[in-house]
Formats: sequence, structure tokens, C-alpha cells
Amino acid sequence: MTYRGLQREGIQILRERGITDAVTDAQILLEHVTGLDRAHFLLREREECPKEQCRRYRELIARRAEHVPVQHLTGVQEFMGYPFLVNEHVLVPRQDTELLVLEAERHLYPGARVLDLCTGSGCVIISLAKRQSIEASASDISPEALRTARANAERLSADVTFVESDLFAHIRGTYDCIVSNPPYIRSAQIPELMPEVRDHEPRLALDGRADGLFFYRRIVREAKDFLRAGGWLLFEIGSDQGEAVMELMRAQGYGSVAVQKDLAGLDRVVGGRRERDV
Repeated sequence: MTYRGLQREGIQILRERGITDAVTDAQILLEHVTGLDRAHFLLREREECPKEQCRRYRELIARRAEHVPVQHLTGVQEFMGYPFLVNEHVLVPRQDTELLVLEAERHLYPGARVLDLCTGSGCVIISLAKRQSIEASASDISPEALRTARANAERLSADVTFVESDLFAHIRGTYDCIVSNPPYIRSAQIPELMPEVRDHEPRLALDGRADGLFFYRRIVREAKDFLRAGGWLLFEIGSDQGEAVMELMRAQGYGSVAVQKDLAGLDRVVGGRRERDV
């Protein structure tokens, strides 16, 4: 079997199983198994593929055909230009979440204390720590997620303190900026999600309870005790939650509350500043 023939076989199997990005995923998995990037694949596509690589590729294609996320099969997802380890214990980092990093950077300065709640893979806080000279901390309720985040920080040489905590339960001190991408999917909508998400990503990181706003309410209310005056609270949100989250923040006395849109023009990040009388 040639490399080209093997790739075509993978594409056909994935298409038959309804995988939307069949071509891309087949290419990603072939590169993962063989080490051939696109340029080297084109140079060697007519060569015979070693039998062990054929076997491994077909094994991964079969798992992808069962809607296992391709990132779980390769074990890595790029975010802000950094390769993050991912697995079934953390959400796969999305490009949309990069806007949360960029918005946080607008409010940071050297030495700023930054806390990331519901850190998951650690992609947000680690990216901030790599790009800014800050004092970085992060928490998650899941010990498995924290193991992944710590491994990412070590691999990427990022100085981040991690704490196992149900939101602020075990957090101490005050911060100049608090960021969070909390669970925000309405419970009733989870069965409607793509199987890659519904069946393979942790429900703990997805389920925002009945209206999707449960964790925003808690964080907005509790963050006041952990933000310095003038400090910023920033959230990633679902595209239909901008007005609701802004109203939660205004009701708790936050100022300069605003929503930022992603590249698709959808509401994606809401932020506000802790006023002195909050």
C-alpha cells in the first residue's frame, strides 16, 4: 500500500461514517503516524508505506470513524501557537478561546496577578504566562484536568501555580485579572451536541446547568472578594449569552462591561472592571 493509497482509504472510510472533515482528518492522522508533513508526503506519496505504519493508521482511522476527536488520537492541539496535550479529561482548546487570551492581555502589565478558573488543559493561563510577565495561577475542580494542565505547563516551561478548587473555594489572595471559560452549555442541549463533544469531552466542563448561566452567576458574585479595585473579570461565553452575562455583571456593580465578538462576528468574550464600591 502506498502512502497515497492509504490516505485515500482513510478518507473514504471517514466519509462513509459521516465525518465532516474527512480529508483533513485523514491527512492529520497520516502525518501523525508517518511523520510526513504535507510537503514530504507529496514527494513520497507513491512509495510503499511500512506495514506497521499502515496498521497503526488504520487503527486510528477506525477510532476516528467512531467520532473519537482527532485531537484525542494525536494527543495534541495547537492554541496560540503552542502545542497543548489533550485527552478525555479536558476540553479540546478552540480557536475562539484565543480571543479570551487577547482580551486579557489588553488589561495586563508586568507583574500582574492573574487567575484562570476552570482551567482545563491550562491553555489560557499558560499562553498568558508565556506571552506576558505575570504571576499566574489557575484552578479546576477536576484532578485529572489539573494533571494535564501541569504537564502542559512543564512541557512549555510556563511558571503557573495550580490549585484543585471548586471555583474560589481554595483560592487565596487577590488578583488584577480573573479569566474563565466555564461550563456554559444548557443541560438540555448536551444530547444535541456533536458526538465528538457529547461522547468524548468531559461533561463536567460542558454542563452549565438549566440555563447555561449557573457558573457565571457564581463567579460574578464571588469574584468581588478576589479582585483588586480596578481589576478585570473576563469570560468566554456562548454566542447567545452576551446580554445575559453583561446584565449579571452590571447587577453586581462591575463597570466598563462590554462584549467582544469573534472572527465570525459572534459574541464570544464578556468583561468588566471591579469598581471600588463593588
